[in-house]
Amino acid sequence: MSTKATFYHAGCPVCVAAERTVAEALDRSKYTVEIVHLGQQKSRVAEAENAGVKSVPALVINGQPFHINHGADLSVLK
Repeated sequence: MSTKATFYHAGCPVCVAAERTVAEALDRSKYTVEIVHLGQQKSRVAEAENAGVKSVPALVINGQPFHINHGADLSVLK
């Protein structure tokens, strides 16, 4: 059984670099990774907020948000 990991980003250069470095580095035999581009999927901003995401890029694993660098505050994406 794999653990769900959700990578939220906004498509900015910082986010894209983080996606390549972090999300793609996760062992896919242990993690089911979902990539969510909040710039294109604005309907999921509230979901990210509820998961504790304050800025993107961010990775949420087992309900725990991990903020990576700082591309944009989530409030900007609303």
